[in-house]
Amino acid sequence: MQLTEASAEFLIGYFSANQRSKKTKAAYASDLAQFGKFATKELALPTLSGSVIEAWAAHLRQEGYSPASIRRKIVVLKVFCSYWVRKGALPESPFWRVRLSYGRIEQLPRTLTEGEIRALLVEAERRRSAAADDGDSSDTTRDQSASITYRALRNLALVDLMFATGMRVGETSSLDLKDFVVEEGVFRVQGKGGRDRLAYVVDEKSLRIQREHLISRARIETQTSALFLNAAGKRLSTQGIANVIAKLRLDAGLERRVTPHMLRHTVATLLLRNGVDIRVVQEFLGHASIATTQRYTHVAKEHLIGVLRKSHPSLALRADP
Repeated sequence: MQLTEASAEFLIGYFSANQRSKKTKAAYASDLAQFGKFATKELALPTLSGSVIEAWAAHLRQEGYSPASIRRKIVVLKVFCSYWVRKGALPESPFWRVRLSYGRIEQLPRTLTEGEIRALLVEAERRRSAAADDGDSSDTTRDQSASITYRALRNLALVDLMFATGMRVGETSSLDLKDFVVEEGVFRVQGKGGRDRLAYVVDEKSLRIQREHLISRARIETQTSALFLNAAGKRLSTQGIANVIAKLRLDAGLERRVTPHMLRHTVATLLLRNGVDIRVVQEFLGHASIATTQRYTHVAKEHLIGVLRKSHPSLALRADP
């Protein structure tokens, strides 16, 4: 069996037996295709060796991939090999001979300042108010998803929800109408790796925004059950959400690039900075491991040290008379 055929059969077999998202499957397919291109697609599966894997890792480093990206690609290949060992197509995994060093992988989350997140929310609110004041010339329900009024409210609801709940961009895009339990102010989230959770909206203003959006969304006639719609009346994609935030960032006058994931990083860091227990933040974010959540403690610690260096009373006591 050649590598291309093995990759195609793996993607069908592995993902039919394991609950994974479409995004994860696409990432696996992309990584395996990249490896196949490097190793030559005609390579027979039984001849896959540790030396080829090590050469690919070295190639990825030369291409400038980060240690985290290299590790992820290697993990995909390791799962692929383990699958074919179980199926009997490989006598043993070539990874038992492989020794790889990824270098420093830890990367601190990029967060917004309180001023930046406030500016983003204020701009979204301003645009929503301006659209409501201007009214809307669209009369047909079919056209309402493309109207300025709906899109302004949708954009406000998006940014507010992602900051309020720390949802990932993929989780936000995947929300359906039924996932918002209005009476309880809670969203059912299809989490990463099949780990579903509940996301609570505790701020009354945020809850009011989400309710207003739900009412507006319910008026739109469309075949999709998606909570957030694009101008064509279909599910708003992750790229569409990224575009919304990028536009708001420019309109708010923020100089640096802002990604949807930075909203998640920001709320997590602020929760820890405000004294919330790390286990609560872990549950809030839907992390499988506390180790993932601990990345945010480094950011919170940096802030603490910065404040102490400016305001600690010992600095005044030791100042030159």
